[in-house]
Amino acid sequence: MNLGEGLRSALRKLTGAALIDEKSVKEFVRELQRTLISNDVNVKLVFGLSKKIEERALQEKPLPGVSPKEHVVKVVYEELSNLMGSEHEPKLEPQKILMLGLFGSGKTTTTVKLAKFFKGKGLKAGVIAADTYRPAAYEQLEQLAKKNDVPFYGNKDEKQAAKVVEEGLKKLSSNDVVIVDSSGRSAFDGELKEELISIDKALNPEERFLVISADIGQVAGRQAQEFNEAVPITSVIITKLDGSGKGGGALSAVSSTGSKVAFIGTGERMEDLELFDSKKYVGRLLGFPDLETLLDKMKKISEESEKTPEQLMEEKFTFKTFAEQLRQTRKMGPLKNVFGMLGMTDMPKEMMEQSEEKLNKYEVIINSMTPAEREDAKLLKKSRSRMERIARGSGTKPEEVRKLVSEFEKMEKMMNMFKKNRGFRKQMEKMMRGGMQMPGGM
Repeated sequence: MNLGEGLRSALRKLTGAALIDEKSVKEFVRELQRTLISNDVNVKLVFGLSKKIEERALQEKPLPGVSPKEHVVKVVYEELSNLMGSEHEPKLEPQKILMLGLFGSGKTTTTVKLAKFFKGKGLKAGVIAADTYRPAAYEQLEQLAKKNDVPFYGNKDEKQAAKVVEEGLKKLSSNDVVIVDSSGRSAFDGELKEELISIDKALNPEERFLVISADIGQVAGRQAQEFNEAVPITSVIITKLDGSGKGGGALSAVSSTGSKVAFIGTGERMEDLELFDSKKYVGRLLGFPDLETLLDKMKKISEESEKTPEQLMEEKFTFKTFAEQLRQTRKMGPLKNVFGMLGMTDMPKEMMEQSEEKLNKYEVIINSMTPAEREDAKLLKKSRSRMERIARGSGTKPEEVRKLVSEFEKMEKMMNMFKKNRGFRKQMEKMMRGGMQMPGGM
């Protein structure tokens, strides 16, 4: 059972109890301890946390209008948030950034993700390939940078990383932000330490981000200390938080060293880099909706798309417009992340995978239609041969094409009803623009 599932299970048992008393709180604390320790959170931190939660749950008086059950949930939420660290405020100004990390941390990919983050904030950001140790590092960074329209500099013939940095600073001098991807190793050693010191001297960075993979658990704390002794790190980026049950272990371990977590990587796409906010992170673990992040994503997708959600709603609903809506939905990331932001964290894994597979299949089927068929669904309803041709072209079965046509008809009726209900429409359109005020706090 991963960290989120374990925490939610423990809370459900507590809030389902007939009475919140000392016995039920102590039972909850024991289950909380088991969950945290099994997910690689340091034992010392676990016992310190559980002691605070037990004391506050039993000794603090609930706020007016707050039930004993709600009070305990509030205490757990606040203490877990404190354990995971504080919110990070990035410097949105010209700066030089040094990226540090061992092999397998996702440092090179995160370098380009970070450049895209600053680009989205209106700053021109370029990257320097100063990893002269790993053979494929230059090509990987060059390809990712080119694909995402990020200025790149590297010199495959130069083996001194500090020299590459000096050259790169001259070549990328017109950029507001310059991000250097340094070498890694399978473990921290003296050679890496000396190289990082020389790069740091050549770059003189304002920020030094250590990139750590969430799946290493509480070892993250030791890594942070080792790198900090070589060059003083300013913040940490934790990657692979989307699929690792060890995320809480890594976050709490880093926080215990006094280092700040700046960003978290939540997926493989370039957009899957988030500013770390312990309250939002813990809220998702506990199953609280994170509508603010969801609306931010929807707003960003809307701004990047050729058509706004309102324009798509106004258009006649066809397979073509349905495909456009599918593409916008896909930009929000995996369905499990979207459901998580809605607070629907315990949806069956099989259902998630089936839904994801179905969306993929629908997109392939629609792409196999002719332009005329995408504009007029009636052409398919009248022709079995068309459906069979589309099935062959998309590598699916005719019954799967028929199912899509059937579901499309239901969606078409729903869209027509939606267009007629102006009040609900206005509310949804305002929400999709990110204009609705969300309640603060939890």
